[in-house]
Amino acid sequence: MKDKTLFIVLILFFLGIFFIPINSPIFQESLFSAFFLLHDYARLHVLTCLVPAMFIAGAISIFVKKDVVLKYLGSECSKLYSYSIASVSGSILAVCSCTILPLFASIRKRGAGLGPAITFLFSGPAINIAAIFLTFSVLGFSIGLARAVSAIGLSIILGLSMALIFREKSEGGVLHFEESPEVKVSSRIIILFFFSMVMILVVNGLMIVASLKYLLMGALASVVALIALFKFSRETSKSWLNETWCFGKMLIPLLFIGVFVAGFIMPLIPQQLIEQIVGKNTIFGNLIASIFGAFMYFSTLTEISILQALIAKGMSQGPALALILAGPSLSLPNMLVIRRVLGSKRTVVYVILVILYSTAAGLIFGNLV
Repeated sequence: MKDKTLFIVLILFFLGIFFIPINSPIFQESLFSAFFLLHDYARLHVLTCLVPAMFIAGAISIFVKKDVVLKYLGSECSKLYSYSIASVSGSILAVCSCTILPLFASIRKRGAGLGPAITFLFSGPAINIAAIFLTFSVLGFSIGLARAVSAIGLSIILGLSMALIFREKSEGGVLHFEESPEVKVSSRIIILFFFSMVMILVVNGLMIVASLKYLLMGALASVVALIALFKFSRETSKSWLNETWCFGKMLIPLLFIGVFVAGFIMPLIPQQLIEQIVGKNTIFGNLIASIFGAFMYFSTLTEISILQALIAKGMSQGPALALILAGPSLSLPNMLVIRRVLGSKRTVVYVILVILYSTAAGLIFGNLV
C-alpha cells in the first residue's frame, strides 16, 4: 500500500472513530446485536458445522481429481452426462464464488459447451458444500433442501435455455487437463474417511440428547483422525490439512465479517419496510429479492447470515429462496468477468434468466410452505 493511500485510510479511520455515536441507543443496540449474532454462530454453527465442512472440502480437493470431473463437460460427452455432472460438480469440486469464475473461463476456453458451462457457473457457488450444510443448520431444513434442489434444477434449465437461445457449432474437441498426483489409498479407506466426516454433520442435525450427540460426533472424529494418522502417508495428511486450511482462511474471516455486519444492520432495518416489500410471497416481492441478490455482492457464506437477519425482520420464505439462489451466483464483479468470457449479449441474457428463474423458484416454494 502506498504512503498516500495509507495516509488517507488512517485519516478516514480516525474520523470514523472520532465521530462514532457511542452514546446513541440505536448504535449500542446494533453493536450488541452484531456481537450477539457472532456469539450465536460461534457456539452453534462453527465447530459443529462449518469446521467439519471445511475438512470435507479439503479432502475433496485431495482425493477427487478435477480432471476426472471436468472432462465430462466436453463436446464428446452426451448431454445427459454433461448437464448432470455440471449441475453437481460445484459440490464435488468444492468450489466457491471466488474460484468458480476462473474454472468457468478455463473449461469454456478448452472446449466445454455453452450449456454445460453455464450450468456449472450457476450451480457451483449455490451448492458449495459448506454453504449447503450451513443453510440447513442456520435457516432450517425446508429452505436448505429447497436451495439444494432448486440450484441443481435451475442450473440445468439455465444451461439448456442459453444453449437453445445461442446455438453454437461443436468443435468436437476434448477437454485436456494435467494429471493430478496419484494418492495411494484404498477406496474402502477413502469411503470410510468421507462417510465419517459427513456423518459428523448428520449427527449434529439430529434432535437427540446433547451428551449422546457429542459422544457420537467425538467417536466419528476419532475415526477420521485415526485414518489420517495410520492409513494416510504423511504427505497425504499434510496436503489434506493444507487444503482445509486454505478453505478455512479464505472463508471463515469472510463469514465472521458478514455475520457481524448482518447483526449490526438488523436493528437498523425497519421491519415495516421489509414486510411491505418482501413480507409476502408475491411476484413483485420475489422479483425484488432476485434483483437485489443478483446485483449485490455476497462473499461466500455471508448470504446466509444476511438472509437470517432479513427473515427475522419479516421476509417471506419465497423471496428468501429467490435471494439465496440469485445472490451467490451473480454480482456486479461477477458480471464483468462473465462478460469477458461470454460477451455482452450473452451476459445480459444470462443475468435476466437468473433473475426470472430465481423469481419463479421463490414463488413456487413460497406457495408450498
